[in-house]
Amino acid sequence: MHYAARQFHGREGHLTVPGKHVGTIDLDEEGQERQEVALEFGAWISDLRSRAASLTPERIGQLSRIGMRWT
Repeated sequence: MHYAARQFHGREGHLTVPGKHVGTIDLDEEGQERQEVALEFGAWISDLRSRAASLTPERIGQLSRIGMRWT
């Protein structure tokens, strides 16, 4: 999902994702045939925010570097 967050941020310039947002990600990271997959991205981001206290500092850093807003 970190890959999905990077793609969303690259497209939109932020990670302020509505809770019910369902988006697609491009799975062409390895140079294979492009494949789009739908996922409940807003719910995932919301879940991460709600359990920020239990995430590792490394995970928080990764997401913060690509624009995650924790509040």
